[in-house]
Amino acid sequence: MAAAVDLFACIDRALVVQPQAPAQLVSSGISVHIGDPQIAGLIVPRSGLGHRKGLVMGNLVGVLDADYSGPLMISVWNRSGQGSEAIVIKPGDRIAQLIFLPVVRPLFRIVSEFSKDTARGSGGFGSTGRATKDPST
Repeated sequence: MAAAVDLFACIDRALVVQPQAPAQLVSSGISVHIGDPQIAGLIVPRSGLGHRKGLVMGNLVGVLDADYSGPLMISVWNRSGQGSEAIVIKPGDRIAQLIFLPVVRPLFRIVSEFSKDTARGSGGFGSTGRATKDPST
C-alpha cells in the first residue's frame, strides 16, 4: 500500500557524498514519460535516509512534468553538518521515491478586493496559528 515507488542508484561504483558538498546527480536507470497533463511526478527523499543519515534531494523536491520524457536523474545532497560522516551510495541502493499526483490548474483572476473575509484574514506570511490580539488591550 506504499504511496510511492522506490528509486535505486543505477551507478557502476560507490558514490561518496560529503557533508555540505554540492548536490550530485545520480541515475535512476529508468526513463519516464507521463503524457497526461492531469498527472505530475514528484521525486522525494526516503524518510529514513533523510532523518538518520542526512541524504535528501539537492533540489528538495524534483518535479516531473507530464511533457518531460527522458532519463530520471536524482539530485542527492548530504545535508549533515561539516565534520559529519560522508554518505556512501552503493550501486542498487534505494535513494529516493517517486510519487504520482493529480494536478489542479487554477484559473487566476485579477480582483480589486475579495468578496469574502476569512478567519485568518490578511495576516500574511507566518500568521497561521498565531494568537490574535485582544482588541481591548
